[in-house]
Amino acid sequence: MSISSVSRMREDGPVSNSGPRAGGPTPRRSFTPAQKLDHLAAYEQACRDGSGGGAYLRREGLYSSQITEWRKLRDAGVLEGKKPGERIGKPTAEQAEIARLRRRLEVSEGKLAKTEAALDIMGKARQLLEDISESEEQQPWYRKR
Repeated sequence: MSISSVSRMREDGPVSNSGPRAGGPTPRRSFTPAQKLDHLAAYEQACRDGSGGGAYLRREGLYSSQITEWRKLRDAGVLEGKKPGERIGKPTAEQAEIARLRRRLEVSEGKLAKTEAALDIMGKARQLLEDISESEEQQPWYRKR
C-alpha cells in the first residue's frame, strides 16, 4: 500500500475522489426542462416548509447558482413547453423584461400584503386604546378604599 492510498482510506472504507468537496472532478449532469421545473418546485417547497433549501440542494447535488438560473429561465417562460432534449436558449430581451416585471410585481404584492396587515393591526390597536380611554373616563377620579 502506498502512502497516497493510505491517506485515502478511512475506517469505514475508501474516500471518494469525486464531488466538489473532495476536490476531485465533478461529473457534468444535464437536466431536461421538466426536471428543472421539478427541482425548482421542490426547492421552493423546501424553503417554504422550513426544512431548508440548502439541505435540498446538498441532498440533490445542486448549486444555488443553478436554481437562480433556472428560476430566471422559468420566469421568462423559456422552460415551458420544451420537449426533452430540445435546446434551451437565453431569454429574449422581451422575455427577460417580462420576467423582471413579474418579479417586481411579486415583491410589490408582498409589500402590499404586509402593509395591509400592519394597517389592520394599527386600526385594532387604536380601537383598543379608545375603548380603554372611554372606560377610564367613566371611572371616578378617586377610589374608595
